[in-house]
Amino acid sequence: MNLDFSDDQKFLQEEARKFLEKENALSRNRSVLENNANVDVELWNKIVELGWTGIRIPEEYSGLGLGHLELCVIAEELGRFLAPVPFSSSVYLFTEAIINYANDDIKKEILPKLVSGEVIGTLAVAEDLQAPTAENITLQSDNNILNGKKIAVPDAEIATHAIVVAKTSSGISLQLVDLNAEGVKIEKQENIDESRGYFSILFENSPSKLIGDETGGWDLYEALMNQAAVLFGYEQIGGSQAALDMAINYSKERYAFGRQIGSFQAIKHKLADMYIALTLAKSNCYYAAWALSTNSADLPSASATARVSATKAYQLCSKENIQTHGGNGFTWEYDCHMFYRRSKLLSLNIGSLSNWREKLVTSLEQSNIN
Repeated sequence: MNLDFSDDQKFLQEEARKFLEKENALSRNRSVLENNANVDVELWNKIVELGWTGIRIPEEYSGLGLGHLELCVIAEELGRFLAPVPFSSSVYLFTEAIINYANDDIKKEILPKLVSGEVIGTLAVAEDLQAPTAENITLQSDNNILNGKKIAVPDAEIATHAIVVAKTSSGISLQLVDLNAEGVKIEKQENIDESRGYFSILFENSPSKLIGDETGGWDLYEALMNQAAVLFGYEQIGGSQAALDMAINYSKERYAFGRQIGSFQAIKHKLADMYIALTLAKSNCYYAAWALSTNSADLPSASATARVSATKAYQLCSKENIQTHGGNGFTWEYDCHMFYRRSKLLSLNIGSLSNWREKLVTSLEQSNIN
């Protein structure tokens, strides 16, 4: 088992880092926050031009035909720079669902347009403040006509299509919806990180297309979440590393009582705790990436472990980064709050920490039974 990226994958990561640094992605995040824009369209268009949206799409559909590991290194850099773009909703969630579950006709129609940026996707699941389950999905699909409401849908304003988790007469299904179709109404919802817009969508007799079958949609959704947990885990360790680097640099530059604050034991302990949490998260994410890239049977437990440890690491690093900056860390002028906002958002976007802990325990119990 090789738990390191290849030279080509490391090169891709380095080039992604150079690009996002050159484009001042972190400054763009601040600009989006200050202007209530929800997304940086210019940066997104440049990412599309680079071909990142087609990383996992097969070459026969105009994509690059690469694997999940290439997507992982891109995700880490997007997390490092807090890029305000709909990459995660369109690529981790929507594109993966189309690649894995859609029929050939839908693939031929949608995948090339995802590569070109003509189509931007998202995933609509939640309906209330409870964690989504197969039992509490109420949005109805009757002969591929949708009626109901979804909340907390990421990037719905810029998205052109959505995959909706819906209830049918025989079970749970995944439905592909054109968000420009009749009966679709989108409204803005407030959240802690306004550089990633979240919206509610009301469907009133809205036409859709079936993805997969009418009964196995929930199993498909759960498998999609296992994949997404790994990719979001890499986003989280990218953000954690950036927060740790900020704290280290500030502790070297800031002086108090004639000494660098990094020389004080209390600050050393904070930085050490951040480093340990991040290192553990990286280790778990590396294993989960291997499980994802090899389609291992360990993926459910590996992805849950990565999700839990990466969430905890990001929460700790973003919080302690603020504390290391002292009073400055609480001001708008410093970037600390942006990482704290993103850590909170990512800790809930595909299920809370407690939900993923429960998934981890369940998957470990199941593996012992088998």
